[in-house]
Amino acid sequence: MDKPMKVVVTDYGFPDLEHERQILEPIGAKLHAFQCRNELEVADHCKDADAVLTQWAPVTAAAIEQMEKCKVIVRYGIGVDNVDLEAARNKGIPVVNVPDYAIAEVADHTFGLLLSSVRKIPQVVNKVRRGEWEIAPCRPIEGLQGKRLGLAGFGNIARAVARRAQIFGMEICAYDPYLSKEQISEFGATKVEWKELLQQSDLLSVHLPLTEQTRHIFGEEAFGMMKSSAHFINTSRGGVVDTLALEQALVKGEIAAAALDVLEVEPIDANHPLLQLEQCLVTSHCAWYSESSLIKLQAYAAEEVKRVLEGNSPKHIVNGVKG
Repeated sequence: MDKPMKVVVTDYGFPDLEHERQILEPIGAKLHAFQCRNELEVADHCKDADAVLTQWAPVTAAAIEQMEKCKVIVRYGIGVDNVDLEAARNKGIPVVNVPDYAIAEVADHTFGLLLSSVRKIPQVVNKVRRGEWEIAPCRPIEGLQGKRLGLAGFGNIARAVARRAQIFGMEICAYDPYLSKEQISEFGATKVEWKELLQQSDLLSVHLPLTEQTRHIFGEEAFGMMKSSAHFINTSRGGVVDTLALEQALVKGEIAAAALDVLEVEPIDANHPLLQLEQCLVTSHCAWYSESSLIKLQAYAAEEVKRVLEGNSPKHIVNGVKG
């Protein structure tokens, strides 16, 4: 009997891996699941893997170099900043993501944060719980109609956010150096340059990947250029924001408020200064989550592994290596 193909799950935050097993075991693959916390553990467990599934564990160049026969690395999710793409490319291993499993969920959560921030819903709820019943609490509270929503990045999620904003009567502008004016206008948005995005947006929602170019792109200079009345929303990657610069911008009143689902360091410490600011809302990197998106994420990732192990090409290669 042939030895089963080894599929290593470096780490996962799911209740179980039954979806993966149902998809991969029928083709002769066996799942080996771990909760790796560093590159040494990843290297040790993935050394003889035929395929790797990873969520947050650091799949570094050192770990990839130890892989003897890996045919594919699949990231549970859209971002792939925990995987060294160049090292995998040099090793001839395709890196694959799952870009389309939770577009609606993240867009919904983004808009939920936006509404909560602008309408100050959490603050009002807390007042009511304290017995403070006011007709006009937490002033100023604004409406959305006619406000200018700026989108940093204009991929699938940003476009879904734009569609929701249009229903609320908002004006939409977008910064994306990889798209033309015509491509952006197809979705009812106006293409703007970086400085325009910062200076003109009443609300600014971030939808950027984390790369060397985007790390800390929202720092002291960027926040200093924004309106003092602006609301800042980030559901993309925590590393695109300089956390200390954001904290200072909020304290100094350089921007009015922030609503975040992602942070540079997760989980955030319960005593972190951002959590002491009433004008800063933080959720637990859960924008992607729904019962259906969880199933899609696990199944889509496993299907990509299955394609490669059966000799086919994966759908969503992000490092240019053909499967």
